[in-house]
Amino acid sequence: MTLNTRILGLFFFFFTTIYSQNKYPTNYFQNPLDIPMYLAGTFGELRPNHFHSGIDIKTQQKEGFNVFAVANGYVSRIKVSHWGYGKALYITHPNGFISVYAHLKKFSPRIEAYLKKHQYKKERFEIQLYPSSSELQLQKGEVVAYTGSTGGFVPPHLHFEIRDSNSKPINPMYFGITVKDDKKPTITTLMAYPLDDFSQINQSNIPLQITFKTLNNGNLLADKIYASGTIGLGVRAFDRLNGALNKNGLFSLEMKVNGQTVYNHSVEKFSFAESKYINLLIDYEQYAESNLRIQRCFVTPKNKLSIYKNIQNHGYLYIEDGLTYNVEIIAKDFKGNQKKLIVPIVGKEDIIKIHKEEKTTPYFIDSEKFNKFSKDGITVAFPKNTFYTNFYLDFNVENGETFIHKKTVPLHKKYTLTFDVSKYSSEEKKKLFIASFDSKNKPYYVKTHKKESTFYTTTKSLGKYALLTDNENPKLYTYNFKDEQWMSNYKQLVLKTSDDISGIKTYRGEIDNQWILLEYSPKKGTLTYNFSDKKLVGTKHHLKVIVIDNVGNTNTLEKTFYRKNK
Repeated sequence: MTLNTRILGLFFFFFTTIYSQNKYPTNYFQNPLDIPMYLAGTFGELRPNHFHSGIDIKTQQKEGFNVFAVANGYVSRIKVSHWGYGKALYITHPNGFISVYAHLKKFSPRIEAYLKKHQYKKERFEIQLYPSSSELQLQKGEVVAYTGSTGGFVPPHLHFEIRDSNSKPINPMYFGITVKDDKKPTITTLMAYPLDDFSQINQSNIPLQITFKTLNNGNLLADKIYASGTIGLGVRAFDRLNGALNKNGLFSLEMKVNGQTVYNHSVEKFSFAESKYINLLIDYEQYAESNLRIQRCFVTPKNKLSIYKNIQNHGYLYIEDGLTYNVEIIAKDFKGNQKKLIVPIVGKEDIIKIHKEEKTTPYFIDSEKFNKFSKDGITVAFPKNTFYTNFYLDFNVENGETFIHKKTVPLHKKYTLTFDVSKYSSEEKKKLFIASFDSKNKPYYVKTHKKESTFYTTTKSLGKYALLTDNENPKLYTYNFKDEQWMSNYKQLVLKTSDDISGIKTYRGEIDNQWILLEYSPKKGTLTYNFSDKKLVGTKHHLKVIVIDNVGNTNTLEKTFYRKNK
């Protein structure tokens, strides 16, 4: 090797080392709010079917705090929706990162004017816009919006993200946006899992909860486990930060066996495409039955999460007769505070007294193949790789209600559920829809595709479904005014609306035959119009609002009001 080659090699070594240590600038972004930073949610927290992609900043249970651009940049996306992120703003910065602000009450006047111009042009409240880099340029520290609670049934807070140029969310803590935290994580539950038919834990071939106690040094010590074969461990754990009681997510979870790391995951960044594999990170059956998220310290087949590192043998523990194993499970937060759970395991071949029971049905799911089953006019069709494992499906129909297994099995794809509706008249079919039922047996409309003799829906949820009829019109009435009322001193016009069966699908409002921007709040059940949107001509005005539910039932409200222009 020549001297130049050695120098070049050293240069690249030091360059890559420095880059890896400084790939996230810590002094580039400011805080998005100027109030004390307390978090209701942390990055990578376990949520239904996804990881939390940002941090949730508390806003003192109030709306209307200034939201600041965290650095120079331009508005690259505006999204307004009744659900999800509600009113959200995306800012692209010169260094390639993107900051995201969600659940906003409204935007700054300049951005709000840009948005409403396009909403009125398209005559639509829900909208998605992609301004060019020259249209809405911003300076660091500029007010860009105000905190709110839009996006469904969410309390007031600011959801904040930082994404890379490929739209992968990154933990904002890496950028110097931080909070006080000197509290150790909490571990509440330890589960042990036999991973094949021949393994046992304390003479059981089914998962067992293992008790533990707290030692004087703060560590946790589990009861001794006697096991043999291939087993896995999992814990339920959370973290708390200073100034808040919220049970937040961990930053990392590590497992060591006799001092050697065999499992480790940490939430630095991820892609939205992989987020659904969260259902393989957790014990999904336990979550579905008890709402407790046990995080597995082993990696099951088909799990494609990128958060893992230093994994040995998938995190499986191979327990041999006569050997002892000292297992440590370490839960950490971003600040490095940690809680350690010590699990002593003794290898002991023993008789299995409690066996796993597998219920068989006529409906076997081969996860690698297309599966289709029909009964009493109802058909379920599962594409290849809808499920992660093979199993026997519970599929039954009683009095027109279909029961598609328990919600204890995670799905990777949507499947199709089809109802034969040939026995219904054309008029009856207009009011029919497919409904799913929650744990309290309350029905909810699911998107129903209608053909001449069949109705179908695509869904990722198992459980109970049925055809229901909705013959009732949506409710619609005035809230802050009456017919023939003077409203010169009013800033807003507010109506109330609801639909108890199939739910509201769409609405339209007009004043003097001109479309108006009505903002629907699912949480409050209100439709709100701001008089500042446009100047009305004259003093007498005719209001017309139409609300339509998901099967086409309609309610129309028409009122007269008076208003002097100021």
